[in-house]
Amino acid sequence: MKIAPSWLAFALFTTAAFAAETTPAAAPAEPFVAITTPGWRYEEQRRMPAPEAGQGVVSDGEFLYAINNHTIAKYRPATGERVALWEGGANGAIIHLNAGIVHEGKLYCAHSNYPGVPMLSSVEIFDLATLKHVGTHSLGRADGSFTWLDRRKGKWVACFVHYGKKGGEPGKGPEWTQLVEFDDDWRRTGGWALPADLLARIGNRGYSASGGAFGPGGLLYLTGHDNPELYALDFPEGGSVLTWVATVAITAEGQAFGWDPRQSGVLYTIGRKSKEMITGRVTKP
Repeated sequence: MKIAPSWLAFALFTTAAFAAETTPAAAPAEPFVAITTPGWRYEEQRRMPAPEAGQGVVSDGEFLYAINNHTIAKYRPATGERVALWEGGANGAIIHLNAGIVHEGKLYCAHSNYPGVPMLSSVEIFDLATLKHVGTHSLGRADGSFTWLDRRKGKWVACFVHYGKKGGEPGKGPEWTQLVEFDDDWRRTGGWALPADLLARIGNRGYSASGGAFGPGGLLYLTGHDNPELYALDFPEGGSVLTWVATVAITAEGQAFGWDPRQSGVLYTIGRKSKEMITGRVTKP
């Protein structure tokens, strides 16, 4: 084996030592600090175990529905009893359910092929009583991955997100997230973008708006993928960008959520790690 001359070995050692001393160490990531806009408040009320609470939760005013990738469970809030279950199977046509809303006696769920690309999306429809899968509407290759939907002024409002890392498409990140308005025949009738500063806050890890629903004050409320915050937004008087109104610190770390249709301000979220459905109340000024 060839040995380097002693002067060369000394020079290499000195250079490496100098580099180690002068190269600054990477700064540790700052912990996320949740904030609350003055006048707003969130109070957690109770938690209920639900193994299926992996993506979101929705209420019909009587029961809670825990949603996971290809599983939906129906629970009686007063007792925690599971009264119905739908399972699509890991190799079924339904890959990644994200969120749902109750409309005209049915549960409508946003579905995507996340983390697959190109991004494909559909609306999956379930019977409320039995959770039997009763319908589907394919949106096909959309501009983004379908994460949540709700109703506004007789039309659908759906969110299509882009990811900066896993499941992302080249050249597009969270800043390409969009809201799209559809009529009842799923024809596009409008669209909006989210504020850049909000996207920077929820998209710092490459994710985007995981949950959304209209709630108190007629505002649109959003959650990210893992921030313990709820964001209130309003539609603009002009232009195409929503207005960020307020932020409320909550105890759930993002994901899809739902409002109680009978009790104003009652919010249902999930503890993804603990597999729980969380009941809380939001108070606005």
